[in-house]
Amino acid sequence: MFEPLQRLTDPGPQCLALICHRQEHCPRLHIRPARVEDHDDIVSIFEQETKLLSVINQPYFLAELIEAQNEENHTAVCEIDGVAVGFISVTADVDLKQLRNSFELGDFNGLYKLQQTKRNEAAASTDPREDEEEPRQTQTSTSQQQKEIQSTGAGGFSEKPNAFCIQFFVIDKNYEMRSVDFIPYVFKLFPDLDFCVMTVPTLSPEFPLLQSFLRVPPRATRSLPHELYVFHRVGLRPVEVRPAVAADQPAVSDLVNGLKLNESLLQDLNGFCETRSGPDGVPLQAFVAQVDGQVVGILIIRDEQDVEYIRAHYNIENFIYFSHHRYEEHAQIRHFVLKPSLQHFTRHLFKEVLRLAHRSCLYHRIYPPYHSQENSCVHHLDFVLNCAVPVRPRRQIIYPLEELGINAPSRRITEDQAPFALSLISRKLTMEPKVTINARTVVVGASDTGLSFLEVLCFCPHLRFNNLTLISTHGFPGDYNHDDVGFLSTSHAYSSRDLAQLPLHSCINLMTEKVVGINRKSQHVRVSGGQKVPYDHLILSTGLQYQVPCPTGVDLSQPVSNSQLQTQSAHRRYTEPVPSNLFTLNDLSDCMAARRWLCANFVELQDNAIVYGNSIDVYTTVETLLSLGVHGSRIHLVIPPPEPVASCFSDPAVGKAVVTTLEKANVQVHHDCLLAQMNNGEHPEPLTSVTFTTNTEPLHLQCGVFINLSNKGLDYDTFKSINNSFLVFDSRLVINATFHTNDSAIYGAGPLTKFSRRYHTDEWSHANFNSKEVGQDLAAMMLPLFDPTLEPADEPPHEMDRLVPLYKRAKIQGGKLPGGYDYLHVTKPSATNLTGPPVKHLQDRGIVTGRVESGNYFCLHLDCNELVETLTCFSLKPLSVSNYLSLYGKHQQLLGQLLTRYHQALIHDLYSFFRQSWCFAVYHDRFSDFEQELRQIASTKLKSDSMSLRDDESRRQVMVDDDDSNVLPQDRFKDAESRAALRSSAVKYLTYNRNLLPMFACPGQL
Repeated sequence: MFEPLQRLTDPGPQCLALICHRQEHCPRLHIRPARVEDHDDIVSIFEQETKLLSVINQPYFLAELIEAQNEENHTAVCEIDGVAVGFISVTADVDLKQLRNSFELGDFNGLYKLQQTKRNEAAASTDPREDEEEPRQTQTSTSQQQKEIQSTGAGGFSEKPNAFCIQFFVIDKNYEMRSVDFIPYVFKLFPDLDFCVMTVPTLSPEFPLLQSFLRVPPRATRSLPHELYVFHRVGLRPVEVRPAVAADQPAVSDLVNGLKLNESLLQDLNGFCETRSGPDGVPLQAFVAQVDGQVVGILIIRDEQDVEYIRAHYNIENFIYFSHHRYEEHAQIRHFVLKPSLQHFTRHLFKEVLRLAHRSCLYHRIYPPYHSQENSCVHHLDFVLNCAVPVRPRRQIIYPLEELGINAPSRRITEDQAPFALSLISRKLTMEPKVTINARTVVVGASDTGLSFLEVLCFCPHLRFNNLTLISTHGFPGDYNHDDVGFLSTSHAYSSRDLAQLPLHSCINLMTEKVVGINRKSQHVRVSGGQKVPYDHLILSTGLQYQVPCPTGVDLSQPVSNSQLQTQSAHRRYTEPVPSNLFTLNDLSDCMAARRWLCANFVELQDNAIVYGNSIDVYTTVETLLSLGVHGSRIHLVIPPPEPVASCFSDPAVGKAVVTTLEKANVQVHHDCLLAQMNNGEHPEPLTSVTFTTNTEPLHLQCGVFINLSNKGLDYDTFKSINNSFLVFDSRLVINATFHTNDSAIYGAGPLTKFSRRYHTDEWSHANFNSKEVGQDLAAMMLPLFDPTLEPADEPPHEMDRLVPLYKRAKIQGGKLPGGYDYLHVTKPSATNLTGPPVKHLQDRGIVTGRVESGNYFCLHLDCNELVETLTCFSLKPLSVSNYLSLYGKHQQLLGQLLTRYHQALIHDLYSFFRQSWCFAVYHDRFSDFEQELRQIASTKLKSDSMSLRDDESRRQVMVDDDDSNVLPQDRFKDAESRAALRSSAVKYLTYNRNLLPMFACPGQL
């Protein structure tokens, strides 16, 4: 099969090169016009490869199609040994108007050909036959034609269809990789047309022929349930990639004219031509792609200066081994532009650049919109993402750099850089095409659940989701740097830096709208702007929101109790215009708007601020007001009657400290108050006074701003959409254990939902669990629908069908409380206690250091297996949140014999204890992999020992040892061989991760 290549030099290197020619083993398919005699062969292929009923159930359909060939309709077959193995039908009768209404065809001039109608007054009287001959001339790209017409001063032009369509296509699966052989043949059938188009249903898997076509982005409100693919005639010509030269600059300037950041590209190209480096002195390399001598693309790369930073902050080693790549082989994509008609050559372009530049890895960074760092000039970004794999960011250890001194990691790793999403292209990855998923998946709500669901899909390296849509009332939360906005507490699921490191913005279609209706029959949602967004899979993950409070309107002259009013007000909705100084805070956008208004209209005045609610958010909001300079005496914290089993702080010591701090700040706290009237029942714009009913006398307060954090529930428009579409609703959206609603195409996840009553688990819902974990589980459940490498999930046994999933990750709550205290509470998921008070922790399992009054309070609780179950921090100093979250679920012996040392009075401050150098190995993001490796070693050894035991008493002793939670794995192994295996594994873990754990000495270092 392989034959040696002829040497060009003699004597040459001591090696042998072999070559295999495709033509000798897999020749091009022979394409010819279809004949009626081919009917039986073609029908058999349709029966094997498709479910197209119009062909299978109509015996003479194909014969009639073949006989009806004319100048606008053609059919062809490909044959092997005289037998037809593939069939194609093409037509020039294309509804271009409908395609233009459904797809973004601006780059292709709407699939029309610009035909000049007049040049000047003299040209208007010339022979019209000149215009008839013009379309037969060799066509250039649409944009170039338009430039030529504009440059000649054309008075106008007409549009002529410039595309033909593939109606039917089928090929035997044994020859489908040669499908592209049809393309040159069909273009010869239409010499005047430049585009070949094809539409396929959104749920159809991509077949090999489409890999040579360019997918056209659909409009958000398209009416066609299909995807459009386009191939330009120029794609039949070979593409040459070579280093750029100075003479290419005019052609490149024309190529990038009108693109964003094109000046930066031209500046870097000029720097490459003059000094081979950019303005910062970093070496550059520039390459151009050309067809028939015309420049059609450019790629500029620069040496990657932050290889160690990337390795430490991104899971790049999921795709490459760093030891196999020299530092100089890493490069960064600085600029990339390629004509859309040549999109299918993108992989070839990257392959050639890696070869010519002697590089093995290319990185592409995408910075968030709010950052001043300019992104690269990339057109189109989809071309790069189709070839690259997204690299997941790593959880970072927070180091006390001053305490570690010379034992701290390199500054190249710990330096603070602007966050970015990272993608990788390597030599190997250029040979691995992705599976394209065109299913229309619409996610409603940018909650932690919705974002984690999208995160999992976007980080699938071998899948490319083209139709992920996020509908969010206030857009994407990662568009703003929101770490210092304040007001609301946080779940620590996604910080602004976390969101900036995710590729969501470049992988999803964002609609800043609000869903106001769901049409299950037509499978679309209607948004507040009036548009209809079609879906194949709909994910409802809006979460719960604080609702505008509705005054009870009670007659204050009559005695009335809050217990009577609370039941009534809980079901009432405020329908009047919302006052301009009443803010209901639910997300980042609300908080930023409130902050701007307060700074402009309130802080410098003397009016009162009313904060209304009974959640932890009211306390974080009070702290934000105090930090803005609002004096405590101007702040009134009004707390409505508590809901059953509602509690802001699980730790009573923290609650007492917050109350004490509010008293010191002169913040006035009013308990058990229900909103009765606004402006004494008159028009509430602006809101100047509010009245509350209490258990005694009514409370009347002057009001400059009213911040509402009460009545958390389902948004009314969301409720109406669910209810009017006849989805089962029982105070929450009802789902089963696999996230399904009563509509198989609609899923629900997060606090918005509850389990069906047939599970008899009213005390458990998604609200009891970590929302990020719930979203990830939803994605894992849905991936078999898209990923051909995954087997569909088996139906659970009948006896398991009544069980709901339970999740293990911690519930996290944090924020800045009054007095400047940083608060963090981490606890295991627990059922809602519907009958009695919450269960208290056993006192002998609690580990507490510091005092809330001094701002160094740290409390740990262990479960019956001595695993960390609850963690509470209350500190005046910034918290190392990432480190402390790593402690959850760890055994106390793993944490330096924590319980023993505490009882021996050797631990006086847990903050200092967990800053010791040995802790950083536990904080490392790969420590869980190390734990799993140790468990495998332990289980293998125990299995081996149990097989060697012969007497029953010895077997019983092994069972006792297995159940003893106080025995560490290494204590089970007294022989030298077992201990050596454990020790070797630990040394490998520390050595491999030495870049982040330099404080540990490795063998041979001392």
